[in-house]
Amino acid sequence: MTEQEVPPGGELVGDDVPWQAWSPAEAAERLAGVPVPWAVAGGWAVDLFCGQTTREHDDLEIAIPAAGFPAVRAALSDLEFDVIGDGWRWPADSEAFGLHHQTWGREPGTGIYRIDVFREPHDAGSCRDAGIRNDDGIRNDDGIWICRRDESIRRPYDEVILRSADGIPYVAPEIVLLFKAKHARPKDEADFAGLLPLIGPDRRDWLTAALRQVHPGHHWLASL
Repeated sequence: MTEQEVPPGGELVGDDVPWQAWSPAEAAERLAGVPVPWAVAGGWAVDLFCGQTTREHDDLEIAIPAAGFPAVRAALSDLEFDVIGDGWRWPADSEAFGLHHQTWGREPGTGIYRIDVFREPHDAGSCRDAGIRNDDGIRNDDGIWICRRDESIRRPYDEVILRSADGIPYVAPEIVLLFKAKHARPKDEADFAGLLPLIGPDRRDWLTAALRQVHPGHHWLASL
């Protein structure tokens, strides 16, 4: 994105962003009862799958179907949201909202960021209610997740979202690794190495096929 293409009203984020992220448990408490199939993503999802904290985390990312953002925003009404993309930041009501998927929630006054909400593509036809609550809480079996990097990659939400022993929803590890593969930073390499012995053949096969499609020739394929 060139400077001429940057939507108006934005500012550069910089390197000293004041993050004091919630834990997954804190996010789950605040989002309890929200009628949206949400799930912890990124490095925290790796730890929830492993059942232990493997490293420090600078932020907390959750993934939701894009149509469910108003319900999540209402549940987190004590936060103000900014759209983040390509190193820039805009108010949530700017035109950048439709161009970038990341939405950071911060406390008014302090400016401290607590959560990063990924607004993901989904099949709106089969997810028109953005997830419907049942007696057990949030229902994940209504709708199709669509990979934002290749929209031909699709899976039902009941396969995408797993739950920890404490009931915290998180993104399946093979999907987390697919997104980590793009940058393969040291922490991403460590997450891949830690997860590889723990994921079974079905998850390995899915990740192998997805990597070949999204990142042909990726160096993780040799290990898979």
